[in-house]
Amino acid sequence: MNYISTRGQVEPVGFQDAVLMGLADDGGLIIPETIPSLADRLDELRTLAYPQLAYEIISLFATDIPAEKLREIIERTYGQAFPEGVAPVVPVGDLFVQELWHGPTLAFKDVALQLLGNLFEYILTQRGGGLNILGATSGDTGSAAIYGCRGRRGLSIFIMHPRGRVSPIQHRQMTTVLDANVHNIAIDGSFDDCQNIMKTLAADLDFKREYSLGAVNSINWARVLAQVVYYFSGSFDICQASGAQAIDVSVPTGNFGDILAGWFAMKMGAPIRKLILATNENDILCRFFNTGEYSLGEVFHTLSPSMDIQVASNFERYLYYKLDSDPQALRDIMSQFARTGRLRVPLDDGGIVDTAIVAARADQQQVLDTIARYHRQHGYVLDPHSAVGVFAAEQTSRGAGVPVMCLATAHPAKFPAAIEQATGLAQVAKHPAIDAIMNMETRCVDLPNDKEAVRDFIKQTIAG
Repeated sequence: MNYISTRGQVEPVGFQDAVLMGLADDGGLIIPETIPSLADRLDELRTLAYPQLAYEIISLFATDIPAEKLREIIERTYGQAFPEGVAPVVPVGDLFVQELWHGPTLAFKDVALQLLGNLFEYILTQRGGGLNILGATSGDTGSAAIYGCRGRRGLSIFIMHPRGRVSPIQHRQMTTVLDANVHNIAIDGSFDDCQNIMKTLAADLDFKREYSLGAVNSINWARVLAQVVYYFSGSFDICQASGAQAIDVSVPTGNFGDILAGWFAMKMGAPIRKLILATNENDILCRFFNTGEYSLGEVFHTLSPSMDIQVASNFERYLYYKLDSDPQALRDIMSQFARTGRLRVPLDDGGIVDTAIVAARADQQQVLDTIARYHRQHGYVLDPHSAVGVFAAEQTSRGAGVPVMCLATAHPAKFPAAIEQATGLAQVAKHPAIDAIMNMETRCVDLPNDKEAVRDFIKQTIAG
């Protein structure tokens, strides 16, 4: 399997090069040349344990890693880092909830970033040299990336977050990791500012090559690939439990990476009828799928901070396919967006963007009400991001007669203030891993919202 750029100006590369490249050298995003189908293997695949299922899917894309080595990397990732299971599905009321927070940082990002850390280490061991990871986070990506890369040979990681706009626990999960190869940066701005700095520096090819920059954000194809697996796993589990032929999946999303993995899973044959795109008040993606227009708006600070995003970095991958895999059309429309802050795609005959994706939003009060209702009626505590997905599922799937799986993207203990505000009860959501970090030493540097300040910090840190 080879990989190309959405913008069409990079020669095809293998999987290992795609992992190290992160953002494509032409400013686009890496995608596979083809999307393989598993539609004729579903009966075989549904019997496999999660690590074996992951191998069967990922091996179709990672064709330049020897089979036994890839199998060992995957087994090690999903055995050691997820002792309680990777993506269990539990029935809650009329819905199914897929709990994706059983990794070391209690967030769904662990599923991909534990694998990515192991892939980085394997590739660098084979090739020699080092890699300096530059990432931007609105909350959970940062800690998951840090835990995936901490202490690994040949890797250093620089993670930017918007100062004061991640939850206190998310901040502590990042900044209490004191390994010498981990560097936290608080930027005076929004997540979109952090992401723009990251993309700008990654697009500076001389700087990228001189300082061996890589990426762990969902611009890295391996992130999306790893997440494809749990869509197959969850749909298999629910179809078996319910007798259904297919399910709907509700995905709380900000950067479009998680739901994009679901879109790839559908294209590969997973038994999924429809994806429900769920946003909070930062609803640029919801507006797009309801109107065909993608336009910038104000960034709102909400109880679900990991979704407080306007420019969704993975959206370009979806647009590429929506524009019939035409890189010139993609370059034109992204140039238009850079100039005007808006773009539009033609609607289908039915007046919709995509028959496979419906979209809904939840405001802050609806999120709080959903958390309170599920705790009261079912004794189940949703974190505020997962509550966005549950609310959207309720708005879009009533009467459809199809089981609905809602992705639970974080353990509620990461957001105790929101849980207490919703339920009126303190200490409802607890986890020993959270308790353990509350009094630990932290390390973080504050920088202005300026790419040159970040560039200089990276240079000085690497120089020692």
